Amino acid sequence: MDKKRVLFICVHNSARSQMAQAFANREHGDALEANSAGLEPTALNPLAVEVMAEIGLDISAQTASSVFERYKAGETYDYVITVCAEAETKCPVFPGIARRLHWPFDDPEALGGDREHRLEGARRIRDAVRRAVAGLAAEARGAGA
Repeated sequence: MDKKRVLFICVHNSARSQMAQAFANREHGDALEANSAGLEPTALNPLAVEVMAEIGLDISAQTASSVFERYKAGETYDYVITVCAEAETKCPVFPGIARRLHWPFDDPEALGGDREHRLEGARRIRDAVRRAVAGLAAEARGAGA
C-alpha cells in the first residue's frame, strides 16, 4: 500500500496541526506520511507539548513551518486538511490535491481559566484530533486495498 501524503494546516502551526502530524506519523505511519504548516508559524504551544507527552508522544522537537513555503516548493499531497476556521479561509490551493478536508478544532491558545481547566481543554482537543486522524488512516488503508 502506498502511504497517503497529508498536510495539516492551522494558523500558527503550534498545536492542532502539530498534534495531527504526530498522530499520523507515529500511530499510523503504515498508511500516512504527514507534515504540518501554518499561515503565520510560531513556537509550539506548551499545553500541546504537555498533553501529547502525557500519552507518550514527544512533539517538543517539532518545529513550525510555513504553508506558503511548502506551496512555493511545489510539494503535493493526497490530503490537505485545515484544522481551524481561519486557515480554511486563507489557505492557498495546492496543485494535485486529491482531497481537501476541514476539521475545525478549538484552539488551545484560546482556552481560558486556571491551568487545570486549560489542560482539560487541551486534552479534549488532543483526543478529538487523535480520533479524526485514526479515521483518516482507516480511510487511507481502505483505499489502498
